[in-house]
Amino acid sequence: MVSKTRTTKISERIREELSEILLMESSDPRLRGVTITDVEVDRELAFAEIFVCTIEGSSHSQEVINALNHAHGYLRSELAHRMDLRIFPRLRFHWDPTLEHADKIERLIQSIHHSYDGVEKINKKKGK
Repeated sequence: MVSKTRTTKISERIREELSEILLMESSDPRLRGVTITDVEVDRELAFAEIFVCTIEGSSHSQEVINALNHAHGYLRSELAHRMDLRIFPRLRFHWDPTLEHADKIERLIQSIHHSYDGVEKINKKKGK
């Protein structure tokens, strides 16, 4: 079992290397624009949970996850060559809806501001 600090460093390195592989070496059009948002490695180094998203949003999520699962062996092999680990974790890919949630929250906040601005204008016209 490795320390929490070491798993954090390994997670960050996997995120960096995998991002570079997807950006520079991937020829699969389904993987264009994929962003690795987070990587969590367990303390036994058995699994690396990899969270991804794209600009297009969740409408392409299943296609992206399928493409990553299809390339699992290649990606794991490439990462293992780039990193000096005795045991390399198996990769598990998950869709990260955080960006979509943030966009929804941003739109809600903006609609509240617009509503508030409208109420202020009405109150000024009424002389309140």
